[in-house]
Amino acid sequence: MDFSQLKRSSNASLNKLTEELGKLNSPKQERQEDTRFWKPTVDKAGNGYAVIRFLPAPAGEDIPFVRLFDHGFKGPSGKWYIENSLTSIGQKDPVGEYNSYLWNLSTDDNSPSRKQARQQKRRLHYISNIFVLQDPANPENDGKVFLFKYGKKIFDKLNDLMNPSFPDEEPINPFDLWAGANFVLKIRNVEGYRNYDKSEFQKPTALNEDDSILEKIWNSEHALQTFLAPENFKSYDELKSKLNAVLELAAAAKAKAVEEEAPWTKEDSAPTFKSSNPAFNSSDDDEDEDDGMDFFNKLKAS
Repeated sequence: MDFSQLKRSSNASLNKLTEELGKLNSPKQERQEDTRFWKPTVDKAGNGYAVIRFLPAPAGEDIPFVRLFDHGFKGPSGKWYIENSLTSIGQKDPVGEYNSYLWNLSTDDNSPSRKQARQQKRRLHYISNIFVLQDPANPENDGKVFLFKYGKKIFDKLNDLMNPSFPDEEPINPFDLWAGANFVLKIRNVEGYRNYDKSEFQKPTALNEDDSILEKIWNSEHALQTFLAPENFKSYDELKSKLNAVLELAAAAKAKAVEEEAPWTKEDSAPTFKSSNPAFNSSDDDEDEDDGMDFFNKLKAS
């Protein structure tokens, strides 16, 4: 652009700058979508269909999935708490500790404190590499490698294949390129929620008969362990401060004028309450038992 063009475009430049400033200042500005992730598409009725193949661990890693916990809820302040949980990396998390505190305030499962604990429960996610075989709603995705985030319902189907319930069933590694199985993802809308019960694995088969093609697919995978890197998690103190702000915990404690200040409101100290009730579980969907890890530990040892 020369000087004369700069002069002629002065008004247009102002309009462009104003538009960009509006985007930056908008409180509803959306995060840039990570194009590495594949998401199934559903129709107006909430139904969706696709065929995918779960892929083995990427180069330099041992496990073909990572497990992540997060929290997402709105407080009385009108603010949202949407953060990764430190329990994903084996550390204490302030929301989990506060939920345990709420749970132990009552023995009544229908009490306000226990209802709040359930509303603030952690959510379980898994992330794996997949190869898209059929995506009827987005055929341009066919034949490509993506990351796929999914929940316990789908992982249970993976786990069932790896750890069959009956002695006449052979365990199958669904992440194997040669002896794995394609996964038919069938999504339905059941009472307003996505339901994956009809999803199923096909018979075991090689993803492709040509090893050179399989190697190319494997080399196209994305790293998984990076999702568990410390920089993807805020510190305990940062999360605690945000939780206090979202739930207005310090203000609520002061308003009640309690004789002894609740330990949670002390910004310079960690909360002292912990769950003494082993029955507390933050969610029916976030059970973190072996989750198929035994199967992969056996593979690594063999």
